[in-house]
Amino acid sequence: MTFKVKDHYFKKAKKENFAARSVYKLEEIDKKYDVLKKGMIVLDLGYCPGSWTQYSSLKLGKSGKVIGIDTKPVSRKIENLQNVKAYEKDVFEVNIPQDVGVEEKFDVILSDMAPNTTGIKDVDQARSLDLVEKIFDIISKLLKQDGNTIIKVFDSQFAQEFLKSQKKRFKEFHYLKPKSTRSISKEFFVIGKGFIE
Repeated sequence: MTFKVKDHYFKKAKKENFAARSVYKLEEIDKKYDVLKKGMIVLDLGYCPGSWTQYSSLKLGKSGKVIGIDTKPVSRKIENLQNVKAYEKDVFEVNIPQDVGVEEKFDVILSDMAPNTTGIKDVDQARSLDLVEKIFDIISKLLKQDGNTIIKVFDSQFAQEFLKSQKKRFKEFHYLKPKSTRSISKEFFVIGKGFIE
């Protein structure tokens, strides 16, 4: 099965000067669940190529701040945005706010990260779950009381079981597969609102 890489969302992103089509996933989630607001401080885990950081930067305005981290070199698409600071860093090295250059916890933690895939279903699902578990570990240490999160997950039985165990840590906990997600994709997004420390 193949899909058109240069589909409607790809062309739309190019036209609107966003780094990737994935921006429309975040936009749909944000419109539905009202996650991002002006003046917030946001951590974007695995931000490359930068479309979620671009969108967040616009939503937060001058009084807000986005910190992006990724193992890839800092993207030119985002390095000139005034309310954005990006670091070349592995998420597995993040344990306290100071690891990403701030003193306070975050209002929102975003992750559109995916593991390096092998094409072997069990291996890819296990790698994805490792990432998701690490993100929830980061949330425990870096998300403010009442904060929000959006996390990409590759669906599997183990992922579903793990997410059930995290549900009680938020006042609201939603799952969504945005319209711009390719039909063959096994990914969906978890939206946690109102973090309970």
